[in-house]
Amino acid sequence: MAMQQKNDKDRQRLPKFNPYWIYGIVVVVLILISTLNIGQEPQRLSYAKFEKNILGSRSIEKIVIIRNELKAEVTLMADSVDQFKDLFAQKQAIPKSGPHFIVDIPSIDSFEESRKAVETAEHRDIPLFYEQRSNVFGEVLSFMWPLLLMIAIYFFFMNRMSGGSGSSIFSVGKSRAQLVDKDSNVNVSFKDVAGLEGAKDELVEIVEFLRHPEKYTELGGKIPKGALLVGPPGTGKTLLAKAVAGEANVPFFSMSGSDFVEMFVGVGASRVRDLFQKAKAKAPSIIFIDEIDAIGRDRGRGRGLSSNEERENTLNQLLTEMDGFGTNSGVIILAATNRADILDSALMRAGRFDRQINVELPDIHERAAIFDVHLRPLKLVEGFERSFLAKQTPGFSGADIANVCNEAALTAARKDKKFIEKQDFLDAIDRIVGGLEKKNKIITDAERKAIAYHEAGHASISWLLENAHPLLKVTIVPRGKALGAAWYLPEERQLTTKEQMLDEMCSTLGGRAAEDVVFGKVSTGALNDLEKVTKQAYAMVTYYGLSEQIPNLSYYDSSGSNDYSFNRPYSEQRAEVIDKEVSSIVAEQYERAKQILIENADKHKQLAERLLEKEVIFSEDLENIFGPRKGGVNPNELLKDETPKAETVEEASSEEIADKTDNEVEKA
Repeated sequence: MAMQQKNDKDRQRLPKFNPYWIYGIVVVVLILISTLNIGQEPQRLSYAKFEKNILGSRSIEKIVIIRNELKAEVTLMADSVDQFKDLFAQKQAIPKSGPHFIVDIPSIDSFEESRKAVETAEHRDIPLFYEQRSNVFGEVLSFMWPLLLMIAIYFFFMNRMSGGSGSSIFSVGKSRAQLVDKDSNVNVSFKDVAGLEGAKDELVEIVEFLRHPEKYTELGGKIPKGALLVGPPGTGKTLLAKAVAGEANVPFFSMSGSDFVEMFVGVGASRVRDLFQKAKAKAPSIIFIDEIDAIGRDRGRGRGLSSNEERENTLNQLLTEMDGFGTNSGVIILAATNRADILDSALMRAGRFDRQINVELPDIHERAAIFDVHLRPLKLVEGFERSFLAKQTPGFSGADIANVCNEAALTAARKDKKFIEKQDFLDAIDRIVGGLEKKNKIITDAERKAIAYHEAGHASISWLLENAHPLLKVTIVPRGKALGAAWYLPEERQLTTKEQMLDEMCSTLGGRAAEDVVFGKVSTGALNDLEKVTKQAYAMVTYYGLSEQIPNLSYYDSSGSNDYSFNRPYSEQRAEVIDKEVSSIVAEQYERAKQILIENADKHKQLAERLLEKEVIFSEDLENIFGPRKGGVNPNELLKDETPKAETVEEASSEEIADKTDNEVEKA
């Protein structure tokens, strides 16, 4: 058994056979034949030495004149060869049989004159013969070289255009799907997929369909033909597909949507046909197409501007294949996309993708389970508490959590630690959210003071307003492109009221309002705040119907289709009303923020001065200045016993860190 395994390993180390090796061997042989000489070639001799040393001697057995090459082959008598050994090269052995010398003659006439002169003077005849020779192989080779070179260049470029797989040009239309079967080493299973319980249940059932189809078909049911995984980037769609490949005992064909796209016309449709043909031959089987939006975009969208006939042909072939095989043929299609809204409606209908599985961002309990998976290979300090990690990372996807764990390990290694500690995770979260600290960035005292009051304005209003997201940490240390940043702890809610949106807008405008109230002038530091507030205000008016002038109307198109012949479903007069309503909402919240800061001017100033002194402040500092937060979420209660107090800047950077919001980092 051990010997068999060893032989298998040796066989795996051997390179796979490539048909281009044959072409290379043929070319090398031709080069060798054309450049190397087979056997011993006669010694070349100049015509002058021939006339001086050999022509007048009586040692010549015969001379053969090659007319078309103007060469003379001289053969000496056997007993006279040693007399002329000085004319042979030192490295060359003297041949026993002729011809012994090859002489380039100036012309046949001049050679005849010299020969006749010697014969007349010595009264003897020199044996002379004439021949006409042709090198057929050399002529064919000289003719074939350009053709062989063109063929080699052709195959080289065709191989590069077909993906460099080394396959024949005739296989360019073949499917490139990666086949995963029971003999493949796929180490991902459903145990490695934390959270996503609903999606896992759907996929487990699909695997069961293939393992025990009679359990479902005997009642008259039909096996689903396809399932579409939809969700934001990094939520684990491809990981779920890998888990299906690891769990299923059936062939699993994996392919990306971009693999169907090729510069040759008809290649995409040909690959679709070949993929389904292979899957049917190995049924029951599963086909997984990642990023299907590469070929599945709506055919009617953008028609005439950026239409792609080849992509549409590929999509048409995919639609035909998905609806062409029998109901119980045993081939199930899985696909993943981040943009289900742009997929063609024919692709989404029942009978093709019967199920649409939503893979959403994980909640606090799912984040805890995902952390447990990614913490397994890490060397953690003894007694490490994991519960705070899920609370500190609202809005993180599975990929973000994996990045946090990896960044924490790198941070600990950078500090030459033997184990990963809690502070390493806090530093990793802080770095991922806000970027790397840039304490050496040149900032004047006036700018530093303006940043401190700006961030203190955000912090003050977010703490005083009941429905705003409570602040966890604010810093005036530059991070990334931001001169200052604030972290909040948002509630993980599914519905948002008008009051909550207005309080959040007021808190966002608190930075610019603080500059206006304290300094009497504003700066460009509120760009990120204004962008966010403007989008929120337009969303309130045009999407959610939360304005007083235009109530209960929404101009949001969730389908993403352009079924109408106009660009926007409202008139110019309504557009003017929308603009006025948005401006009114923003102006009202800005005045509200200024009023709150004027009423709490002393506490706002105290908070800003503390921020200037410590550079980093936390929710405990706000509670000491403003008192307990009224209503809403109190971050100190939620993260109680999780984050110790910070008394100095050094302790703040080593003992405490704030939370990542769902894209709500305020930048000064």
